[in-house]
Amino acid sequence: MKKSDVPRVTELLNSYLSKVRLHIIFTEEEVDYYLMPRDNVINSYVVEDSKTITDFFSFYSLPSSILKHETHKVLKVAYSYYNVSTTNRLKQGIEDLLILARDLGYDVFNALDVMENGPLLEQLKFGVGDGHLHYYVYNWRIGGGELTPPDLGIVLV
Repeated sequence: MKKSDVPRVTELLNSYLSKVRLHIIFTEEEVDYYLMPRDNVINSYVVEDSKTITDFFSFYSLPSSILKHETHKVLKVAYSYYNVSTTNRLKQGIEDLLILARDLGYDVFNALDVMENGPLLEQLKFGVGDGHLHYYVYNWRIGGGELTPPDLGIVLV
């Protein structure tokens, strides 16, 4: 992803997120700040056809210290962030992210089952974690009852 991609990525991301009940509406400044690639912080990629950006994929880095080990000091962990595909290649895009993360030296790749990720993660043989995330949402107007993971379009870092 390049700086010149920010307007189109903002458009793609907001259009995709509008399909879920709980989401952020990103400005171009926020996309620039939160999603532009930075070494050892965030990796963002776009897919282009001959005229425009069609897909966007990203992951962020959250390393963990390994205590009291002679050889290994850091576990390099990648977390899936925001991923959008208008070409029905979401699964292929995530597979590409896994390869990119491996090639960048990441040890683990984690993802949440939010948005369309649940069935996709099963297809890609991700193991189900043993924890639950609880989002505390105060003063947001969300109708329709209880939120389920496919209703969430927010990935908290």
